[in-house]
Amino acid sequence: MSFKAILTVSDAEENARAMKAEAEAKAKEMLAQADAAGADTIRAATEKAAVELKELRQKADEKAKAEAAELSATTENKRASLRARAEERIDKAAQLVVERIVNS
Repeated sequence: MSFKAILTVSDAEENARAMKAEAEAKAKEMLAQADAAGADTIRAATEKAAVELKELRQKADEKAKAEAAELSATTENKRASLRARAEERIDKAAQLVVERIVNS
């Protein structure tokens, strides 16, 4: 093998090593960029989920308060109605007791 051929093979090997090193460096850079992009995406999704969760909790609290207020009003109306009926019946019951005592 001639000296020129050896130099050509040596240059080709050196070029191959340089290309391989460049490809490895580029692959590492691309991997780092992909990791950073993935972390950003996860962070954004986490923040969005936190905001949505806060909104849903607030809506649920508002709905629960409204339902509680409605239930309270309904209960108060029923209580007032029952109390009025009971007061009417107390007067009638008292009259019946008095009548029985007087008629006995």
